[in-house]
Amino acid sequence: MEIVTAVAYAEVHDAYLRDHPVERAHEANSNMCGEENLERADRMPGGWWRVRLSRADVLRVVLPWHLSEGGELELVPRSGLTVGEAAERIRSGGAAWTAANPVCAAKLRLLRWSPFTPVFLSTAPVDHSDYSDLSVRAGLIHIDGLHRMLAWELAGRLPLRAVLDGYLAGDPAVVAAGPARPVRPDRADRADRADRAGRTGGEAA
Repeated sequence: MEIVTAVAYAEVHDAYLRDHPVERAHEANSNMCGEENLERADRMPGGWWRVRLSRADVLRVVLPWHLSEGGELELVPRSGLTVGEAAERIRSGGAAWTAANPVCAAKLRLLRWSPFTPVFLSTAPVDHSDYSDLSVRAGLIHIDGLHRMLAWELAGRLPLRAVLDGYLAGDPAVVAAGPARPVRPDRADRADRADRAGRTGGEAA
């Protein structure tokens, strides 16, 4: 991921509404939800940044819970999946997944050859129930662009170089540090016992 420049929220909001008007007539228009998530992300410390993303960056973006637009098969569980993992779930599901999730599948077909438009990300989950159970709590987290990122990956169009535009809320240094997952209680107990025994972090758990 390349950092281009810091930007004001007004630029981010205008860029979002330019490509995703909330009044667009569509049976599954979720642009209002995306706008609300932008407002939630704006409360994070660190401000907003214009960035450029490569395919590798996009594939590690963490997606929140997604019920496939009311379909029969859940695309993303409450614990979250990366774009790469969700794309593989669609590929492996084949025709059965498409038949079970017609609205979601239609969105993906529509967007496969759509022009590249900016995606919107944050460095931590926004304050919303769809994000509350994500196992990854820091890194590249989706705000808006789930269907676009998946469609472009399924079409083999994601660029290898960092040329895809995006907006990122939060501290970019968090992304460089890699994804942060919560420590499971059993692992925390083992770590606590190890500390008491004087072990170092380089030893196997």
